[in-house]
Amino acid sequence: MEVLLGIFSAFGLSASAGLNAYIPLLVVGVIAHYFPATLTLAEPWNLLANAWILILLGILVIIEMLADKVPAVNHINDAIQTFVRPVAGAIAFAASAKVITDINPILALACGLLVAGSVHAVKSAAVRPAVTATTGGAGNVPVSIAEDILSTIVSILSILIPVIMGVLVALLFAILIWWWWKRTSKPQAA
Repeated sequence: MEVLLGIFSAFGLSASAGLNAYIPLLVVGVIAHYFPATLTLAEPWNLLANAWILILLGILVIIEMLADKVPAVNHINDAIQTFVRPVAGAIAFAASAKVITDINPILALACGLLVAGSVHAVKSAAVRPAVTATTGGAGNVPVSIAEDILSTIVSILSILIPVIMGVLVALLFAILIWWWWKRTSKPQAA
């Protein structure tokens, strides 16, 4: 059962990294540092619980949150985060899958990379452009704040209640696949 909980937790954290790269890493580090009975990280992922790494992650969270709220900077930030968020998702997946020694590390990293990359792709290629187009850019800041809050909640719940987060992430991916299939299967008007 612990294997399954670790995998559910890993999927939830990597999905959260698709919204904000550093929040799930900070949550994992803080919980591992202050509540080691709740989350114990294996080598080399236990570095996330190091006090200096936690300070660095806190600074990066603040920078990303601020950059995402400034209209011109948020596009540059999203371009940079296209590479950072999947890597953060891979790290979050590998660090939080308590069974990393039982899973091929490359498979764990690849799963985190794909989950975080998929969430980021949907956010930056579909959700944000739609919000910008429909609100003239006025909705970007509230949506960004909502993404940060959602990323934080998902990260915390992924560690504390991984079964629920695993089910929610699976449901989210099913909805995304259905939406993508419906979108691509529509006959194109000539």
